Amino acid sequence: MANVYHLDINKKIIRGALVALLPGDPGRVETIANQVSKTFGGRSVKLASKREFTTFLSIAPGKSVLVTSTGIGGPSTSIAVDELARLGVTTFIRVGTAGAIQDYVKNGDCVITTGSVRLDGASTHYAPVEYPAVADHGVVSALISGAKKAGVAFHTGVTASSDTFYPGEERTDSFRKYVLRRFKGATAELKALHVLNYEMESSTLLTMTASMGLKGGCVTGVVNRGSVGGITKEALKKGEENAIKTAVGALEHIVSERYLKAAFNRRPRA
Repeated sequence: MANVYHLDINKKIIRGALVALLPGDPGRVETIANQVSKTFGGRSVKLASKREFTTFLSIAPGKSVLVTSTGIGGPSTSIAVDELARLGVTTFIRVGTAGAIQDYVKNGDCVITTGSVRLDGASTHYAPVEYPAVADHGVVSALISGAKKAGVAFHTGVTASSDTFYPGEERTDSFRKYVLRRFKGATAELKALHVLNYEMESSTLLTMTASMGLKGGCVTGVVNRGSVGGITKEALKKGEENAIKTAVGALEHIVSERYLKAAFNRRPRA
């Protein structure tokens, strides 16, 4: 059985897994997979590592879950989602980090995204820009339950998803310390529009899953102030840990037989 090109895995070795957790960083994959395995009394197995894509399989009785890194940004995320969907995955949850836009969103809080502002380009290759990047309500509900179960402070709402970390998030700490006119004042405008946070993958993920009849969601741990704040080791650790706790806590509902059957039935037929 041939492997998909970039992820270097195939349908046989994922053992029927229908759910994938998607961190950006390959270094987080094993940690997340081990947390999933511990929760369900299973074990974790490394399946592949190629370029920015590292995949582990958490195996438990009737509850196999994939954890695959997407790398940074929409283009590589689109590759991971596209290839996983071809292997039969129906539910995709981004587990990442973010910069807060609203003052009341603090470091360590989690943002559970209900929809994304499409400041990327990759998503336009899957649906026109007028198409909304929206999360599946069942995944959002499960993530809320996961956050509550883990005792994590969280916020639900709209995320701004940018193609770039520096100009797209109106940062001036880049090499040339200049932001194009189209992005000047963007953070203040997004704040006025009640957008909660900046990150770089959700608009691609949510556009793809919604338009393909799949289920998508996103939880990010806040690690800095969007557009202005540096990232400390302490803030990064807390944001990562809380996002992982929320996602793993959500899996109790996500991997239920009823949920997965509904997700499978939504898949487009060839």
